[in-house]
Amino acid sequence: MSGPPRVKSMSFAESESRPVLGPAGNKARTMDTHKQFLKPLTKVEKPSQEIDDARGKKAPSLVDVYTTPSPPKQPSTAVGHCFTVPSILRQQEQKLLKSNLSLDASCSSDASSDSAYSRASTGRIGRRNLTLTRIRRKQSSPKLEKVGTDTDSGSVASADDSPAKKRCAWVTPNTDQCYAAFHDEEWGFPIHDDKKLFELLILSTALAELTWPAILNKRHMFREVFLNFDPIAVSKLNEKKIVTPGSAASSLLPELKLRAIIENARQICKIIDEFGSFDKYIWSFVNHKPIVSHFRYPRQVPIKTSKADAISKDLVRRGFRGVGPTVVYSFMQVTGITNDHLISCFRFQDCIAAADAINLMAKVEDKQHESEKLGLARVIDDLSLSVE
Repeated sequence: MSGPPRVKSMSFAESESRPVLGPAGNKARTMDTHKQFLKPLTKVEKPSQEIDDARGKKAPSLVDVYTTPSPPKQPSTAVGHCFTVPSILRQQEQKLLKSNLSLDASCSSDASSDSAYSRASTGRIGRRNLTLTRIRRKQSSPKLEKVGTDTDSGSVASADDSPAKKRCAWVTPNTDQCYAAFHDEEWGFPIHDDKKLFELLILSTALAELTWPAILNKRHMFREVFLNFDPIAVSKLNEKKIVTPGSAASSLLPELKLRAIIENARQICKIIDEFGSFDKYIWSFVNHKPIVSHFRYPRQVPIKTSKADAISKDLVRRGFRGVGPTVVYSFMQVTGITNDHLISCFRFQDCIAAADAINLMAKVEDKQHESEKLGLARVIDDLSLSVE
């Protein structure tokens, strides 16, 4: 019959361990060990002769201790052996059990803490930890806001004091400065001047060969070659001189593009004679109001539209060259005929406000012209009546 598991003592060697008290037949420890436990408790010194006699005798078993009566001469020692020795042994074993349990508990707690730290270090944190961190961040966020708003001292500056202008996504910190300035000042702003419209039409035509940064860096050369973008002066240029190899114009664009620009200047002069200005002609396709796209992402911006296709066909019918739908849509974007700034860009609202202001001014001018015409008509009527 197997007894209960053995409990090892931490203060005694393996040979001195004893099993927990079980059925009859288990042997108790020797008297030496009992005396070792009793010495610090009783502190009674026995004569050496008694110690020698005790060593010579065999230690009685627990059954003998409980069953055999004690001699009459020494009742106190018999009672002590019957009650004090087993109770002391039990107390010691209970202490050892408690110490072992406490050690196991401490080891398990250390292991759990180590596992928690390892999970935290590897990023595997439970939902409870995540919620705790979120709560702490929420509690700490008002403090940061208070510090940010406390700008009177000048030590901490808030984010609202110097807001960074948010541009369209295709304008990055690595973008050329010329192109960034072009985006912030010109691109998408409504244009109604004939010379400016002709300039941007030339630059849009050059996009088939060059990029915007390259064109803007050579803008001064375009201005010199094409006579400050005057359509009447450009229409009178000699094509042979312009396309001569080694000339300034030939270093900018190929021969076909140069000839197309000169021909387009001639057609613009015809449109000015017909409509009064190239501005009235080109803006009439959108009813003199810019198209606002409300794009959120760059991928939504198209390279051409049905409106650009219609304008391109009408220009080609009138004799223009190199004005396909893609070139025309780039021209519409840069002249503000369509507002393709992303809604998150600061220029989106600026261009809308500028268009509204221009339309308002146009209405005021129209009323003034009407009033002037009415006034002239009245003056003429008065003169006619006076003559009669």
